[in-house]
Amino acid sequence: MIQFTVIGIPQPQGSARAFVPKGWNRAVITGANSKNKPWRQEVSGMADNAMQNLSIVGKPKPVLVKCDFFFDRPKSQKKVLHKTTKPDLDKLLRSVLDAMTGIVFEDDSQVVACEITKGFGQPARVEITVRWPGPGFDDLL
Repeated sequence: MIQFTVIGIPQPQGSARAFVPKGWNRAVITGANSKNKPWRQEVSGMADNAMQNLSIVGKPKPVLVKCDFFFDRPKSQKKVLHKTTKPDLDKLLRSVLDAMTGIVFEDDSQVVACEITKGFGQPARVEITVRWPGPGFDDLL
């Protein structure tokens, strides 16, 4: 098992857009969120650091991922308990899984179960736990 925290405002994986510039033969693909690339690099770096302390031969097939996303609470929402505004939970998870691909697991298709939450907390961050098969793994699913 590895656990690590990435400090910063969690960024969603936006939808990719493709367009063909005038006079070009190939499409150019751009992401909708310019802040996503630095966020994913930060997640990748922290995941790589966490994996350095783990001795796993090869990357096991099934993986369980837990992500708790925390955002700054707006001053106008002092009594609100849950973050029900953007970004979408699935896009936040997609960004984190893509950032860990090739580092924690070979492909995010290996993720067989996820536990994801989104809420308020200081500082803004994501807390990530990754588990692999072993005693008690089936009890977690």
